[in-house]
Amino acid sequence: MSIENEAPAGRPHGSARPGYSFDVKLWKISKTGRKSRPWRLRWVVAGRVWGDTYATYPLAESRRNELWHAMNRRGEAFEIESGLPESEVRAAAEAAELADVEPPIRWFEFCRKYVAGRWRTGAAKTREGMADGLAAVTLAMVKRGDGVPDNETLRLAFRWGVVPANAGEEPPAELKAAYDWVTTADRPLTDLADPEVFEDVLYRLSYKLDGTPAAGDTYKRRRRALHTALEHAVVTGELPENPLQRTRRKHVGSNDVVDRRVLVNAVQARQLLTAVSYVGSWHRRRGRRLVAFYAVLYYAGLRPAEAVGLRLADCHLPDSGWGTLTLRETRPVSGKQWTDSGERHDRRGLKAREATTDRPVPIPPVLVAILKAHLKEFGTAKEGRVFGNERGAVVGSSTYWRVWEEAREYALPADRVDSPLAGRPYDLRHACITRWLNAGVPIAEVARRVGNSPEVIHRRYHGCIDGHEEAANAKITKALEEDGDTVT
Repeated sequence: MSIENEAPAGRPHGSARPGYSFDVKLWKISKTGRKSRPWRLRWVVAGRVWGDTYATYPLAESRRNELWHAMNRRGEAFEIESGLPESEVRAAAEAAELADVEPPIRWFEFCRKYVAGRWRTGAAKTREGMADGLAAVTLAMVKRGDGVPDNETLRLAFRWGVVPANAGEEPPAELKAAYDWVTTADRPLTDLADPEVFEDVLYRLSYKLDGTPAAGDTYKRRRRALHTALEHAVVTGELPENPLQRTRRKHVGSNDVVDRRVLVNAVQARQLLTAVSYVGSWHRRRGRRLVAFYAVLYYAGLRPAEAVGLRLADCHLPDSGWGTLTLRETRPVSGKQWTDSGERHDRRGLKAREATTDRPVPIPPVLVAILKAHLKEFGTAKEGRVFGNERGAVVGSSTYWRVWEEAREYALPADRVDSPLAGRPYDLRHACITRWLNAGVPIAEVARRVGNSPEVIHRRYHGCIDGHEEAANAKITKALEEDGDTVT
């Protein structure tokens, strides 16, 4: 057993005040053999051994450094009864006095106040993402015990409870038990300083309820929501520091690179658009109303929310040649509880742009023809929108998802229906971007048309561009030939 700092230079050797001692020995970090907290740190104060275990080596090393500085740099005596440096004993006593006056805020109450403060200026999607990220962390910030509801119900109860409009209301009957648990068995916000609790928080950010890794975008959204909330807690004095800033944990989930298997070629795309027209009865023409909707995703690279908000005034459809779609707003889908209007579709400006800016997108003659045929047959929906349901209302995400699933069964061979090929309507946008890149359109221009940054386009679609490997091999072959390294 290795002992360090038994009598370090510079420390006082006089007698300490009663109950304290300068006779302190600090041992090196050792292994415990346990999986959950495998690192042990021990030290001796006046012959009494003290110690603790830690989930990671850096945590144990950080604690050891704190004790070492108390012994060597500050020359503190240690309390014999607790084994702690005098400064920590004093700080704990002061914290206890403050706790008698005003107990630390608990997790749910902090989240409720924080969400209410950001509600007025947040978009519906921002509100929902914020609540979803904090709901994931809530699973680590409630204590477990007999009768605890299942994790999914706990999350739903939290999401319901943080909506400002629900403050003071009785929760739905199916959420009552979970809501009571979230609001009474939640931890103080300061428990985030506990290494075990914080390790569980990081796990909840990275994994889904079924234990599989969360998607890269999901992890980033959750972590961003928690980070912003904890920064607010630091500003308001609820926390001394943001614990997320101490960790650089690598996310173990999937990345956000586009999977080549979802991409359709030109023939498959035309077959899918044709199959869409056969979905539903001829009277309701449910599928026929959406052929042009999917076409703008495939030929113009629009996001579904951008297509939902497209209006006739945004369309320049000439009799010949290329046309233009000038995008000005999106209609992202959110729950009614997240929007100010009480409708499922929020009304927002373009993604990652100022609210007053637009984005012109040139469209090829084939898409011009499809849109003109659509407008001739169905006209415009309410507010001059190009796409609408049978009542002229906004096209719901559940509608265009169901139609797409049925169309895939019509258009694809039986052995491809269960494959990732065009599994989502959004995959038509991926196919469009990939086709432009393979046609040689510069990345910057592709990014401008689809409303992304060039960095995002390069990162997400680099593996989908054909010909790069062959071009690289040709360059290497030429270099080898010039150096005389050829095989005959």
